[in-house]
Amino acid sequence: MGRPIGASAFMVSPGPESWHPNPGFLYEEGAGPLFDMGPYYLSALVNLLGPVKRVTGSAQIASPERIITNPANYGAKIPVETPTHIAGVLDFASGAFGSLITSFDVWGSELPDIEIYGTKGTLSVPHPNFYDGKVKVRRHNRPGFEEIPLTHGFTQNSRGLGVMDMAHAIRGGREHRASGELCLHVLETMHGLLLSSREGHHYKLQSKCSRPEAFPTDLPEHALDL
Repeated sequence: MGRPIGASAFMVSPGPESWHPNPGFLYEEGAGPLFDMGPYYLSALVNLLGPVKRVTGSAQIASPERIITNPANYGAKIPVETPTHIAGVLDFASGAFGSLITSFDVWGSELPDIEIYGTKGTLSVPHPNFYDGKVKVRRHNRPGFEEIPLTHGFTQNSRGLGVMDMAHAIRGGREHRASGELCLHVLETMHGLLLSSREGHHYKLQSKCSRPEAFPTDLPEHALDL
């Protein structure tokens, strides 16, 4: 797909109050769609494009109160303390830049999960909260998107994969991928988006992290067995 020049990432939904039995904490300060789901998307983008150097954000609280509609606490009212619709621009140290939207205020959408745009094609990546979905590419000299075969296994609900990689890294004397520096960088990126919106200017990140190395394609799935 050539040199990456841009990206887009979207996590939009009507909010968790229709299915979560106790969703109040998700509307408290420090939560919201950005801090709830943003880590999945931003970690994926850093893995794909490297660290972020600057962000610009706009954020709002669409409604000061939400009403639970699931049977467990039907009709209970939730005060909203944190932005529920956040749009951001991410400038990566690599020179690429991307857009990110996280929202609990969208009733329906046909937006993609993550797309990476390059000088010779587009890469489409599935939802980073799950372990399945199709990876597709549209090359500049071919019609339509083509599905790329998955090479690494773990296509089921593999929630312990990061810990498995950490243990494997300790044994092998290398850095693990879900590192503390990556966590800090993603966290600062999210705070930077809200700070940018609140203060009306770009936010330059202070933290840095290395782009995690791609996992070897020739490593069998049982290689991470402990």
